[in-house]
Amino acid sequence: MHFSYLCLMSKTQTFSPKDMPTAVLHSYLLGTVAPRPIAFASTIDINGKPNLAPFSFFNVFSANPPILIFSPARRVRNNTTKDTLENVFEVKEVVINIVNYAMVQQMSLASTEYETGVNEFEKAGLTMLASDMVKPFRVAESPVQFECVVTKVEALGKDGGAGNLVFAEVVKFHIHKAVLDEESGLDLARIDQVARMGANWYCRAKEAMFEVPKPNSKLGIGIDTIPEDIKTLELLDGNDLGKLGNIAKIPAEEELENFVQLDAELALLLQKGNTEKIVLKAREFLNNNDVHSAWIVLLLNRRIDGNSRKD
Repeated sequence: MHFSYLCLMSKTQTFSPKDMPTAVLHSYLLGTVAPRPIAFASTIDINGKPNLAPFSFFNVFSANPPILIFSPARRVRNNTTKDTLENVFEVKEVVINIVNYAMVQQMSLASTEYETGVNEFEKAGLTMLASDMVKPFRVAESPVQFECVVTKVEALGKDGGAGNLVFAEVVKFHIHKAVLDEESGLDLARIDQVARMGANWYCRAKEAMFEVPKPNSKLGIGIDTIPEDIKTLELLDGNDLGKLGNIAKIPAEEELENFVQLDAELALLLQKGNTEKIVLKAREFLNNNDVHSAWIVLLLNRRIDGNSRKD
């Protein structure tokens, strides 16, 4: 067995879900599968009483048809079900409201387990806005509100902690104009979403956003194609290698000299033969998503290393 694999294995602790208390397993799952988007679900019971509750077992799973799924799990402590789940059985409709930073504290307050029939909109100070196609109300303060018809509910178990997948087909949705750009596209910074972590922790997407260019449409060469002496440079991490592997082809030899003539700083570094500073220069290009230039710098450094070994 490969030595590096053995080293990695020695650094892990292994768990078996069937041997763990559900509450402990639950905390590990929520702390590790994160951050998770939040479905602020508005439902209504057979008597017309509204309910509002957040669920972080949630995501979008289809665009045609547009399907959102969230999961009101059975309570771990006593195996009871939540009002939201009971409501979607009675009235097969739901509005899923997206939570942004400006309303995160109100969302948290709405998660309080009030008695059945208590209006969480009122408790959390949120505005009930009539929907166009479904009975449950929208949260007026939410930047995006999805009106949905519940197509099915799939129970994943009968014990405490078991999820219940609510399949919600979007029939209409509303987006605040304030989070749209001039071409009616979403401005991801303006929407300012929050996401659920473990325990009491959340994260604010706007402060954590970074860009990862999509894989090369002409097929990236892959990390396995990177020369071993470049791939094993200590200053390059997995993200750097991922970018280097996402280029259609390695720059040709004739491109190297032309590049040096245009970059006096690099020419000086190459003259001094300082590998560390040369590789850091390549990382600067990688951080700016200029993978082609990074490759040229690393190839020039490789040439210097090769010459020094010959000497």
